[in-house]
Amino acid sequence: MNERNGHNSEIFIIGYLERGDSVTRTRKTICTLMCLAFFAVLAVMPGSFIMQKNVYRQLPLFRFLERKAARDFQRKDPDTYAKIVENHTEYLGAMVEKENEEVRKEQEKVEGQAHKEAADKQKKDSEKETEKSQRNKPVTATPEVTQAVLVSNNIQPAPRIDLSPQTLADYNYLMNQFFIVDSQTTTNADQLNAAELLGEDLTIQKDAAKPQILLYHTHSQEAFADSREGEVEDTIIGVGNYLTELLTKNYGYQVIHVTEAFDMESGELDRSAAYDYAGTYLETILEENPSIEVVIDLHRDGVPENRHLVTEINGKSTAQIMFYNGLSYTIARGSLDYLPNPYIQDNLAFSFQMEYQAAQYYPDFYRGIYLAGYRYNLHLRPRSVLVEAGAQTNTVQEVKNAMEPFADILNRVLQN
Repeated sequence: MNERNGHNSEIFIIGYLERGDSVTRTRKTICTLMCLAFFAVLAVMPGSFIMQKNVYRQLPLFRFLERKAARDFQRKDPDTYAKIVENHTEYLGAMVEKENEEVRKEQEKVEGQAHKEAADKQKKDSEKETEKSQRNKPVTATPEVTQAVLVSNNIQPAPRIDLSPQTLADYNYLMNQFFIVDSQTTTNADQLNAAELLGEDLTIQKDAAKPQILLYHTHSQEAFADSREGEVEDTIIGVGNYLTELLTKNYGYQVIHVTEAFDMESGELDRSAAYDYAGTYLETILEENPSIEVVIDLHRDGVPENRHLVTEINGKSTAQIMFYNGLSYTIARGSLDYLPNPYIQDNLAFSFQMEYQAAQYYPDFYRGIYLAGYRYNLHLRPRSVLVEAGAQTNTVQEVKNAMEPFADILNRVLQN
């Protein structure tokens, strides 16, 4: 055996281990503490070990660092975090819309088939009755304007959306289905309460002996895709003539149809003050005719040239309509006290009740109720409404055809 520093090397090693130096005692102490810590953790969280979960995630230090990292990420990069939330929201919203669209299409398919079968049966029964009753009688022509109201009276409710009071009480549902809010104004659930809007009594006692409806056109020069230049009958005034005829002959109202050109100045088109000119002119008429209870400003909309606002009603190509309400309120200025309108809620109820009737009887006819920031002469009467019938891409006949369902839903509201 070799010797080193006067000691036998084997004896030196054994002795070293037996007597232990400071290094060995430190290691023993560390091992003992680690064992005690391990058994302590095992005693506190035995389930995590038995179920083979991530034990390190249970340690207080790890959880503290994990929470801190999450907070630091959000604090350092809130834009990224907001973008992630936005993307998730858009994705979930798109999924919901897709599912709702699929359900709606399926419901439309079922309802359409049932409606078609019922219409076919009604048509066959009607033909049999007509043939039987007219077999020995001469056939007389029925004026087209009278035929329109006969058809509307046979229309059965066929809504495509849920119109139950419980559903309409949902403000978000109401907004999505019926209203379009301009970016310059705003509204709220108190102003658009479906139960209150539908509950307002807007009926009138019909009296053909005196004028009850005032019809006018702030923009009298509005024309259509096939309008002939210089032909007044091919403008919105011509559409107003047909609506006047419908309301007078079919429904028994007396109508004053104003055809003044409020948007012309010295022979040139100028719409900058058309609403002011119209308001002054109409106030005189209303003073002279206090029996007037309904005021209608009939327009046509302006849309991109590739958009065609048309559907089919009673076998006719029919322009779609949109109602327009002014709230006398803008986000930039707040309440517009210089444009007071004591009838804002009445006007909203009037347009909403007509839209509600359209949703039941002509579900493809209406485009919504547009809420804008100004007044638009809707302060003249409680039953004042601005109607956008079709657009410049519609034909004259399509827009005139739209007056038939419009007259029907107007009469349904006025006669409850």
